[in-house]
Amino acid sequence: MSGTLAWDWSTHPLTTSGVVNSLIERRILFVGGKGGVGKTTTAAALATVAAERGRSCLLVSTDPAHSLGDIFGQNIGDQETRLAPDLTALEIDPDYEAKTHIATVKEQMKSFVHPRLYSEIDRQLNLATHTPGATEAALLERVAELMATAGIRYDLVIFDTAPSGHTVRLLSLPEVMSAWTDGLLKRRRQSARFSTLLGNLTGGRQKGDDLSLLDTPTDYESGSVEERVNNLLTARRRKFTTAREYLLDNTISAFLLVLNADRLSILESQKVVETLAGFDVSVSALIVNRVLTDTIHASGEFIDARRAQQNKYLKQIDDIFHGLPRTIVPLQSHDVHGLEALRGIGSELLKP
Repeated sequence: MSGTLAWDWSTHPLTTSGVVNSLIERRILFVGGKGGVGKTTTAAALATVAAERGRSCLLVSTDPAHSLGDIFGQNIGDQETRLAPDLTALEIDPDYEAKTHIATVKEQMKSFVHPRLYSEIDRQLNLATHTPGATEAALLERVAELMATAGIRYDLVIFDTAPSGHTVRLLSLPEVMSAWTDGLLKRRRQSARFSTLLGNLTGGRQKGDDLSLLDTPTDYESGSVEERVNNLLTARRRKFTTAREYLLDNTISAFLLVLNADRLSILESQKVVETLAGFDVSVSALIVNRVLTDTIHASGEFIDARRAQQNKYLKQIDDIFHGLPRTIVPLQSHDVHGLEALRGIGSELLKP
C-alpha cells in the first residue's frame, strides 16, 4: 500500500483487542463517550455477541435521542423488547420516567399528611414534573433499579450512556441522599416536638384547625409517620448505595470509553478518565473507533492526509492513556445496521 502507513498498534502491548473478551463476563457494562463517536453501535455490538455466547443480556439506552431501534431495525421503547434469543433492549424515556416518579412521590406524600393537603401536593408536584432535577432523579433511579437486575434477571446489563454524566451522579448520590435524609428526619422530629409544645400551650386543638394538617395521620394510615418516612427514605438511599457499590466493584462493573482519533474525542475521554478517577473508579478499556487500519487498502492525497492526521492523534492516545488497555475498530465502508453488521463489529472488538 502506497502513501502514509497506518499506525502500527502491534508494537504497543497494551493495545490488545482481547481485553474486551474478559469485560463481557462482568455483570454490568457502561459504554460511553462523546456524541457521534459510535458508542451506541459499540454497545449494541457487545450486547449482540454476548447474547450469542449464551449470556442473557439487557441493552439499555439512556440517551433521549434514542438510536438503538434504528441500529437494530426494530421499534424499541420504554418497555423491555426482545430482539433475539438472550438479547433484550430498552430505551428509557426520561419524560415518562419523570411523570411516573412524580406520581409515586405523590402517593407516598399523601400517606403522610391530612387529606385536606392533597390538592396542594398535586399542585406543587405537577409543577415539579417539568424541572430538570425531577427528570434526572427519575432517570437515575431507573438506572439503579436496572443495575440491580444484573446477575438476577440478566447475566449482563449494558448501558449506552455517558459515564461522565450519569455514572458520576450515581457515585455521588448516596452521600447526598444520606445528608438529605438525615436532615429531613431531623426537621421532622423538630416539627413534631414543636407541634406537641404548641398543643400543650393552647390546651390542645381540634381536628380541622390549621395545625391539625400536620398531625400524624393515624385515621387514614396506621403506623408512625416518622417510622414510615424513615423506612421510605432509607430504602431509597439503600438503592443508590447498592448501585454505587456495584460501580466501585471492578469484578461486577466495567467502564468502556469509545473515542475517535480526533482532538475533541481525546479531550473528552481524558476528562472522563480524570473525573471517574476522583471517585476511585477506573476506566477498564478504550475503544478507538473508525480507524484507517492497514487492512483498508486505499491511497491518494486525501487518504494520505487523513492517515497522517490520524497517526498523530493515535500517538497522542498512546501517550495520554499509557497503561490503559485499548482496542481498535476499523472504519467501516457501510453504515452499521442489523444483527449481521453488529456481529462484524463485535468480532473486531473481541479478537483474541
